[in-house]
Amino acid sequence: MRHLTWLAAVAGSAALVLAGTAAATAAPQNTAGGRAASVALRGGHTTVTTGKGIASALLANSIVPLAVSPGSESLAANLKAPAARLTFPVTGGRVGLKPLGGNVDHRGGILFVDTKTGKTVEVSNFIISLKHADLTGIVNGNPKARVVLLWLNLSHATLHVYRHWVVASNIKLTLSAGAASALNSALGTTLFSGGLALGSARTALRI
Repeated sequence: MRHLTWLAAVAGSAALVLAGTAAATAAPQNTAGGRAASVALRGGHTTVTTGKGIASALLANSIVPLAVSPGSESLAANLKAPAARLTFPVTGGRVGLKPLGGNVDHRGGILFVDTKTGKTVEVSNFIISLKHADLTGIVNGNPKARVVLLWLNLSHATLHVYRHWVVASNIKLTLSAGAASALNSALGTTLFSGGLALGSARTALRI
């Protein structure tokens, strides 16, 4: 949690101090209880890169992850083992400082396809929660079926602050038990497990 506090504080400070034009379009909001300003996000993108062996294990089990528009996909270059790279646009959200909180909203998603059986499951419209250190998504387009998909670990993350951007890299991702169960059930497999280290994320936030 200390690392999440650090990330939110730097992101908020960068927006308030450096992004003068942002202050005009996204005025800080305070409450009578003394809640500190929150900062509006004006765009950006988050990229997820699968960890060592993950892409190979999926393909070996005939499971292919495909990006759902407006997300995009590619193969990570310069790696000894194949890795999938999926990028999703940031469409908005806010970061609050005290208390720590705020969301980063995304569009797009991932469609998991079992090429042998034709079974599929889609997760989309991701939201990163700073307060809970998780990433949630809706399942098969049902807005009532929003579940925790990934847990986020920033203990080894790096942060760079620019005039209108905050970029956090090397955010470690682990699969939630609920998401693992849902994927296994939908695809008829036992490949997924709670706590599985899926890879890392890089998020670039326009402030």
